[in-house]
Amino acid sequence: MPIYNPPLRDMKFVMYEFLGAEKIYQSLPKYKELDRNTLDQILEEAGKFCKEVIFPLNQIGDRQGCIRSEDGSVKTPDGFKEAYAKYVEAGWPSSACDTAYGGQDLPALLNTALYEMMNSSNQAWTMYPGLSHGAYQCLHEHGTEIQKKLYLEKLVSGIWTGTMCLTEPHCGTDLGLLKTKAEPLADGSFKITGTKIFISSGEHDLSSNIIHLVLARLPDSPVGSKGISLFAVPKFIPNEAGESGERNPVSCGSLEHKMGIHGNATCVMNFDGAVGSLVGEAHKGLNAMFIMMNEARLGVGLQSVGLTEVAYQNSVAYAKERVQGRSLTGPKEPNKPADSIIVHPDVRRMLLTQRAYAEGGRAFSYWVSMLIDIEKTTTDEKLKKENADLVALLTPIIKAFITDNAFTSTNEGLQVLGGHGFITEWGMEQFVRDARINMIYEGTNTIQSLDLLGRKVLGDMGAKLKVFGKYVRDFVEEEGTKKAMAEFVDPLADIGTKVEKLSMEIGMKAMMNKDVVGAAAVPYMRVLGHFVYAYLFARMARIALDHQKSDDPFYTAKLATARFYFARLLPEAEYHMKVIRSGADTLMALDASHF
Repeated sequence: MPIYNPPLRDMKFVMYEFLGAEKIYQSLPKYKELDRNTLDQILEEAGKFCKEVIFPLNQIGDRQGCIRSEDGSVKTPDGFKEAYAKYVEAGWPSSACDTAYGGQDLPALLNTALYEMMNSSNQAWTMYPGLSHGAYQCLHEHGTEIQKKLYLEKLVSGIWTGTMCLTEPHCGTDLGLLKTKAEPLADGSFKITGTKIFISSGEHDLSSNIIHLVLARLPDSPVGSKGISLFAVPKFIPNEAGESGERNPVSCGSLEHKMGIHGNATCVMNFDGAVGSLVGEAHKGLNAMFIMMNEARLGVGLQSVGLTEVAYQNSVAYAKERVQGRSLTGPKEPNKPADSIIVHPDVRRMLLTQRAYAEGGRAFSYWVSMLIDIEKTTTDEKLKKENADLVALLTPIIKAFITDNAFTSTNEGLQVLGGHGFITEWGMEQFVRDARINMIYEGTNTIQSLDLLGRKVLGDMGAKLKVFGKYVRDFVEEEGTKKAMAEFVDPLADIGTKVEKLSMEIGMKAMMNKDVVGAAAVPYMRVLGHFVYAYLFARMARIALDHQKSDDPFYTAKLATARFYFARLLPEAEYHMKVIRSGADTLMALDASHF
């Protein structure tokens, strides 16, 4: 049986020592009453819920999956419904929601920590409330007053849940091709007709109503993505009292049979003249939906942080117990017939890769969550703009870089367990399968890479990248003269200089050949991801060095992990820089007919 223990020590390190969360939040009027004791209590209670309530359901959900009945209703795996009821009863759905609608208005940073633990415990289950929070965010930002009154309190409480219905069988990521129709009705509502696929949490038995946010076309809509509108379509139409009333003609046509996340109902959803209401402005549905899509992209990165952490914990536990072979430098456990496999260098490599990607992903996700909190609450307009630009730059990196790393990490975990990793009862192969979807949905990692390079870097002549570059330069200037920091600061400064030069090169070449951007995008994502991680690990190493004399093994391990990252993982960036400079010719020269 797999294990999971919430990594509270490292979570608190990131929040308080790395980010200085307590002091920063108390400097913001909205959070001035929020102290460390409160934050710690919430973290610890959340950890108990995750470990004791939803983690034991993870393998059950994977084995049972969801079941669709002939009437289109869907039953979730045993225990899922009861766990969700406990989640709602404890008030967890409302943690980061507006108090005007029954929320607790806690920082996004705290919600991020909660969701990390939930994703480590049970990614498939966590997707149900996760998508609901995204629907809440979208309606809170773009909904009408009537929509807010009808839906927000129910979504905040968790009594109702939400989905996002984007793609269709023929269009995939190219939403400009979608065909779902929205016909205006005399009362101001709309009749939605069409089929959506890959709809996570599309139908289930956890809540009494499901609010679908659906992209569709009005009769007079322009062609392409500029002609898409967004609609709120409830499973049950609210009555005059605001409760679930008449059943809307929206149904689950079938369940997708998937490689992983079996406990989440991924549905083909049929809208057969379902009644809906317009969210935001007509023909500007993508603008409104991007609130939910960006929320989801950050959430998918967090799913992968969670999977990396739980895979690492199980890899370490196995490596310490499994005996096989002897250390190359002589027996380390002479009283046993063989040494524990953790003595072997390559096992250490796999474990440290997992550990570095877990710690790096946690620091990255939490930092961006704090940037969002500051952006939303500060009265300093310059700081607000700076944080908004930085979050825009970093969001595709969180989605793509962290999910890439999680698939690597879970596979390394499977390898640590050897044959047992391939066996279902040990749990590791489920982590691998669950991690694989994160590289695909909410915009494939190639799409994220094109967004990063094409829009976020080249699109504004590197302005957003310069915002991050200033963070790096300031840190290098502050720490560059300290001898103990040279092993971290020098490679950080080096990759910073190379990224600046590389970005300019790509921009110049792209003026002559647009395929250069497509050829460079994915490796560029890896380069920029490592640039960010080098900055984060250098900062964490600075803190660990300050505690060297304390003999606290936590800081010893933190420093060792940073050194491993710089020595063994950061050099990947050099390889990708060379790949980028090879251009697009070798990819595009072969005629399509020859494949």
